[in-house]
Amino acid sequence: MQTSDLRIALFSGNYNYVRDGANQALNRLVGYLLGQGASVRVYSPTVAKPAFVATGDVVNVPSFAIPFRPEYRLPLSLSAKVKRDLEAFAPNVVHISSPDRVARQAVKWAQQRNLPVLSSVHTRFETYFRYYNMSFAEPLVEAWLRRLYRQCDALVAPSESFAQVLREQRMNYDIDIWSRGVDRDIFNSGRRDLAWRRAQGVTDEPVVIGFLGRLVMEKGLDVFSDAIDQLRRRNVPHQVMVIGEGPARGWFESRLPHARFVGFQGGQDLGRAVACMDLLFNPSVTETFGNVTLEAMACGLPVVAAKATGSESLVQDNVTGRLITPGAIQKFTDSLQVYCTDADLRARHGAAGEQRSLDFSWDAINQTVADTYIRLIRQRAARAASAR
Repeated sequence: MQTSDLRIALFSGNYNYVRDGANQALNRLVGYLLGQGASVRVYSPTVAKPAFVATGDVVNVPSFAIPFRPEYRLPLSLSAKVKRDLEAFAPNVVHISSPDRVARQAVKWAQQRNLPVLSSVHTRFETYFRYYNMSFAEPLVEAWLRRLYRQCDALVAPSESFAQVLREQRMNYDIDIWSRGVDRDIFNSGRRDLAWRRAQGVTDEPVVIGFLGRLVMEKGLDVFSDAIDQLRRRNVPHQVMVIGEGPARGWFESRLPHARFVGFQGGQDLGRAVACMDLLFNPSVTETFGNVTLEAMACGLPVVAAKATGSESLVQDNVTGRLITPGAIQKFTDSLQVYCTDADLRARHGAAGEQRSLDFSWDAINQTVADTYIRLIRQRAARAASAR
């Protein structure tokens, strides 16, 4: 069997209506598969004005806006219309990418037709509750996720560190790595543009500490703010630049009144903005890979990150940046202070990170998913033949 023989039904809770790292990876995967001659049909909620143009054919799944986070939609059901479309498409493998109700119904639909199911795991959903004073729910959510993932033939995770977490949580025992790549045409140290930086109100000196990502509390905005407060109390010269938008922007601006918020940046503009930082501070523990970390490394920046899934597989401590115990404000501040005051160390660790980023090629990475589809189809066929 070849990649061109694949017919993939891909289920996503957010394929393109809000931009994030997970759906950027899914769209790149679909583009690669289509380029290899495979057939792909995407099933996802849609909106009138999505964040970006979807790659491939998208079938709308009934959904409703999530209370308190209306920019996101919750898939409702695998409707009769969607089921008819699925039957007509006749996939030979099903891929789910979010643990919602429609994904669970899609798994059941596939099982009834003896089709293999792959689940890609993009986010540590169970950790989100820590940021909303609901840590008590974490074990319940973990059990809820386990019931779904154990029904899948295999999982793919974006990093080995996260795959190990999934094994320890007994989510599944067939877990491949679907890493992430970086577009070197967009993200590289040559994109640095001090004139653009000055136009944003950011001076050439002192050092610029950057935040990159969607502005939501689960990205560690509180930890970022607390560490910057400590740095100011120590009278360490620095500037802060924030790239991104989100519902917590007002809160973040009130906590960082001296920071420059440059808003959402995309494509070449994003590469330029990242390269105009001097280091990235990424305190999030919810990432399963850390696209923003890789993008910063590709731009030649050292990274101070939480020692958590994702970052652990990218940042080499004391070589390309620092890995700090999650929530350890003093240690985060210590690391930031060292980078702010030691230009040689910044340059050395930044160069090492840029070299490390060269290992991440999108085509090779996406082929591993295609190979996993093929393996699961063959295994399912072999079991069926054995049963006969």
